[in-house]
Amino acid sequence: MKTISLISALAISAQALAISPTEFANPPAEYRPVPLWFWNNTTVDTDSALTQLKAFTDRDGYGGCAILPFGGNFKPEYLSDNYFDVYGAMVRYAAQNGLTMSLYDEYGFPSGSMGAINGDGTPRFMARHPDATIKRLDKFEYPLENGIVCTQVLPTDGKLMSLVAVDENTHKIVPLSDHVKDDVLTWDVPATGRWVLMCFMCVKDGDPNVDYLDPDAVSLFVEETHGEYFKRFPEAFGPVITETFCDEPTMYRAQGRMWTDSFNDRFEAEYGFSPECLYPALWHNIGPDTPAARNYLFGFRAKLYSEGFMKTIHDWASAHGIKSTGHQDQEEVLNPVSVSGDLMLCGKYMDIPGIDKIGGDRPAELFYKVVSSSAANWDKSLVMSETFGAMGNIPVEQMYSIAMDQYAKGINQLIPHAVWYNDADVTFLPELSWRNHLYNTELPEFNRFLSRLNYVLRQPGRTVADIALLYPIETMQAGHYLDGPEGFYAGGVKIAGTDYVNVASILSDTICRDFTYLHPERFEQCSVRNGMLNMDNAMNHQHYRVLILPGVKCMSPRILAMVEEFRSAGGKVIFTTSMPDASTDFSVSGDEIRKRAAHMLTMSDNPAIYLPEPNAANIKEALHDNDYAPDVDTDAYGLRCLHKVVENHDIYYFANPGDRCINAKVRLRDSHNIISAYNPHTGECYKYSTTTDDNKGGTIFDIELPAAKSLFLVAE
Repeated sequence: MKTISLISALAISAQALAISPTEFANPPAEYRPVPLWFWNNTTVDTDSALTQLKAFTDRDGYGGCAILPFGGNFKPEYLSDNYFDVYGAMVRYAAQNGLTMSLYDEYGFPSGSMGAINGDGTPRFMARHPDATIKRLDKFEYPLENGIVCTQVLPTDGKLMSLVAVDENTHKIVPLSDHVKDDVLTWDVPATGRWVLMCFMCVKDGDPNVDYLDPDAVSLFVEETHGEYFKRFPEAFGPVITETFCDEPTMYRAQGRMWTDSFNDRFEAEYGFSPECLYPALWHNIGPDTPAARNYLFGFRAKLYSEGFMKTIHDWASAHGIKSTGHQDQEEVLNPVSVSGDLMLCGKYMDIPGIDKIGGDRPAELFYKVVSSSAANWDKSLVMSETFGAMGNIPVEQMYSIAMDQYAKGINQLIPHAVWYNDADVTFLPELSWRNHLYNTELPEFNRFLSRLNYVLRQPGRTVADIALLYPIETMQAGHYLDGPEGFYAGGVKIAGTDYVNVASILSDTICRDFTYLHPERFEQCSVRNGMLNMDNAMNHQHYRVLILPGVKCMSPRILAMVEEFRSAGGKVIFTTSMPDASTDFSVSGDEIRKRAAHMLTMSDNPAIYLPEPNAANIKEALHDNDYAPDVDTDAYGLRCLHKVVENHDIYYFANPGDRCINAKVRLRDSHNIISAYNPHTGECYKYSTTTDDNKGGTIFDIELPAAKSLFLVAE
C-alpha cells in the first residue's frame, strides 16, 4: 500500500499554513539543538575552547552550548575569575554568531554543592554554609513497661520533630513533647496496652548539597552560582544565556529520609494542625489513618521540595530574563516518593520540565509522558530531555528512533549528551561531535532533523488528547514508608498493583491513543462540562472523554466525587488492576471510598469498567464507543501520534521508532479538506492524499512509514 501520495511537488503557500515550508526545510538558528559541552578532566584555555565551539556549531549544526565543568583535573578553578574569563569568551562568541547558551548550574552533578574547592576538595557550599545543607529524619524507638513512670533521656543531636507514645495494639498515639525538660521525658505509662516511645529528630546529614526543602538555603546557592554569572554577564541574560539548567537533584539522599527542620511550622501554617502525631506513619502502619497520614506528610515534603528548589530557581531565572529547566535523578523509579517526591509536581515550577534519557537499565521512555503531562497540567509549552548520555556509541538509526519517540510523547527540546572538550578522556560515551568518526558525517543531518521537529512542535498551541490518566501519586504516597526493602536509591518500596506506566505504554506505544496524566492537584481544578472532563488552561486546554484510574487504591474524596460526576454526565471511566479502598482524608473512611467506587461498576446507565489485568486487547475494547470517534484511530500497532492545534491549524506528528515498516489506515475524527505533508528527515513539503467519510465524518488516509521514520501532516 502506497502511503505518501504526491499530488504536487510545488512549494506550499506559507500564508495558508501554520508553518513556513522554507523555514521548515532550513529552520532558524534558534531551533538548533544546544548540547551539553563537558569541560572535562583537563585545563581549558580560551583559544582551544573557541576553536571547538566554532567547529561543533559550524560543522555539526549545533545552536550553542551548555558548559559543564567536570572531573577532578578540571582547571581553571570553578567560579574563579580565570574560569569566568574563559566562560566570558564563549558568551561573546555566542553573541556575535547568533548562538545561545544554557547556564549549567554546577561543577559536575548533582546541582547543589557548588563544586569542590580546588586544593583541599571541600565542597564549596558546605564550607560556606554548613547549616544550610541537607537534613535527615532519624527515628528512635524505646519499648515501655506498663504502669511505670518513664524517664527517658532523649537524643540531643538535631531538632526534635515529634515525640509520641504509640499503643501497638490499638494504634493510639499520644503526643509527649510537652513532657520534656532538659532533654528528659517524664511520663506515666498506662497500665494496659503495648506502648512504644518514638522520637523523631531532624539532623544534619553530612551530604554537601543544599537543603533542597528550604528556599532560604537554596537562595544562598542560587545567588552564589547563578548570581555570579549574572554579575559578570548581565547583558547576555535573555539574548544569549536563555535558560538555567539544574542536573539530578533528588530526595534519595540522606538515606531517603530527607527532611528539614522547619517542616512542622510550615506544615501547621499550611493545614492548621500539628503533624506531630502523624510521624509514626512514616515507618509504621498506624491503622485506618495510615493512607491519609502518609499523604499529608509525603505530599507536603514533595511540595516543599518543588517549592524549595525548583521554584526558587524559577523565580530567580524569571527575575533575570531567562527560563529554568533541568531534571531529577532516578526519574525511572516507578514509586517516586523517596526519589523525586512527586515527579509531576517537580515540573510545576519549571519553565521547561525535563527528563534524562540515559544508558543502563533506566527506561526513561516509560516516563516521558509524566514530564510532558506535567507541562500540560501547568500550561507550559516546552518540555526538555537530556538525551544519549552513557548510552555508548549507539547507531545513528537508534538516535533517530529515540528522538522520534520523545517528540511523539511531547518533548520538544532535546539536549544532546554530549560534546567533550577532552575527547581523549570521555567518561560517558557517546562523544557527539565531528571528531567521532561514527557520527561526523551524520550529525549535521541529524541536527537538521531535530531543528525541524523543534520548529514545528515548539510553536505555542494545545495538545489534543481525549484520554486522561489519573497520576496515582496518592496511592504511592499511601503505600510508601521510609527505610523500605528496595533501598533508598531504588525508591524504597514497591507499591503492589502500580501499573500506570504499563497502561500508558499500551496506549501510546501499542494502540496509538494519546493521553495526558492528570495530577490530583490539577484534577480538582477541572470541570465536568458537555459530557467531558475539562482541563481549562489558557493555552493548553484539554477535553477528556475517557478517564482511566490506573492502579488507584487511595484517592481524595473530592476527586472521587468528580469521577462520579463525570460518569453521570456520560464520560467513560475505566479502573485497572485494583479498585480504590483508601482515603486521603481523615474524615472519609476507606470503606466509603471502596463502596462508592464499586457502585459505579453496577450502574445500569453508563457503568464504569474494571480491568483487573489490563492489556492491549481489553483496553482497546474498553475504549470502543459508538457514540464518539477517537481523535486518531488506527489498527497499526507501534505507530506513535501527537496532535497539536497551533493558530487553528491541526498538526499531526506520526512516528515509527520501530525496526519494521508500518503500513496502516488512519482515521482522524476531524474533517480536513487539505492535508499537507512535511518530512522532517528531508525537509520536503507536499500535498497529501486523503478522503472524507461522508457518512461518519472525519478524514481517512493510508500511511506508510519505514523503520525509524516520521512525518508531519498539517491541515489547512
